[in-house]
Amino acid sequence: MSKQEDFNWDNFETKGFGEGYSKEQREQMAAMYEDTLGTITEKEVIKGTVVGVNDKDVIINVGFKSDGLVPRSEFRDLESINVGDTVEVFIEEQENALGQLILSRKKAKIVRAWKDIEDALEFDNVIEGLVKRRTKGGLIVDIYGVEAFLPGSQIDVKPIRDFDIYVGKKMEVKVVKINHANDNVVVSHKVLIEKDLEKQKAEILNNLEKGQVLEGVIKNMTNFGVFIDLGGVDGLLHITDISWGRINHPEEVLQLDQKVQIVVLDFDDDKKRISLGMKQLTAHPWDSLASSLEIGSRVKGKIVNVADYGAFLELAPGVEGLIHVSEMSWSQHLRNPADFVKVGDEIEAVVLTLDKDERKMSLGIKQLTEDPWTK
Repeated sequence: MSKQEDFNWDNFETKGFGEGYSKEQREQMAAMYEDTLGTITEKEVIKGTVVGVNDKDVIINVGFKSDGLVPRSEFRDLESINVGDTVEVFIEEQENALGQLILSRKKAKIVRAWKDIEDALEFDNVIEGLVKRRTKGGLIVDIYGVEAFLPGSQIDVKPIRDFDIYVGKKMEVKVVKINHANDNVVVSHKVLIEKDLEKQKAEILNNLEKGQVLEGVIKNMTNFGVFIDLGGVDGLLHITDISWGRINHPEEVLQLDQKVQIVVLDFDDDKKRISLGMKQLTAHPWDSLASSLEIGSRVKGKIVNVADYGAFLELAPGVEGLIHVSEMSWSQHLRNPADFVKVGDEIEAVVLTLDKDERKMSLGIKQLTEDPWTK
């Protein structure tokens, strides 16, 4: 009989796997196998390697005794996902009822996002977000996939009248507050501008001189003048320094957010109050009066003011003459100037006195007709 025929197959098949080893040897081999596997902890984010991709799932090896499955839909933000790629995943369960390792890339992104947001607050990092939409009192900005609130007062150093212009645009922000109780994040864009403005402000103040011509932006308007942002420093352009002519309110010739050229007229020792001028950038209208203008000349203009003692006729912006009430009628009985003229009337008058050096002239309208007392 051959050796093959002497072999007892029945005895071999009745023995279980590993029965050729002692209990101690089997335990030692199991421990060696366990040592080849990584240790993972539930509810933590770890890196894994893609080992397979199908229509529904992405198979990921995290060094555990079994691979984990992640729905392919959780990778829609990536252009492609291929075998060998390294991705971060969140350990939901080491083993579910079917003994499967449950992973989530979506939750890993959320955990990573909050970690990055907390780091941004702690280390004062600047992060880029996308303005998704406007909301009551401000904007909603997407940072790392988390919706953060950007208050309207924190968008810019100047008041914002139209929030919609920012929607759909990228914006750099800083995290200023995190409320973990309701997962609320507050960010600011204004703090970044303020930091840049501090540098500009210091440079402007150090170089500020009377007569210096600057460019600024109108940020506020009042009935007595406008406040102009010179780049982190505000100056006042008084209504009387806007134009050589008379204006009742700055909005007649200027508008909010308009860029203007102005000249520094004066400032205090601390450079906290800066007076600005605009009309000073152009020659005074009196200097451009026609040389033919003299006493007895007939002129045309518009009534710009009526007082108890007379009315002011504007010949050109910044050039006015006084028509005294006594020069309005040949009558010996003085009446109210309002009986003869009103603001806005365009009339003709005669030059009675003229002093170009003092920039003064007096006018009359009764001189346009013959003196009845001469007859």
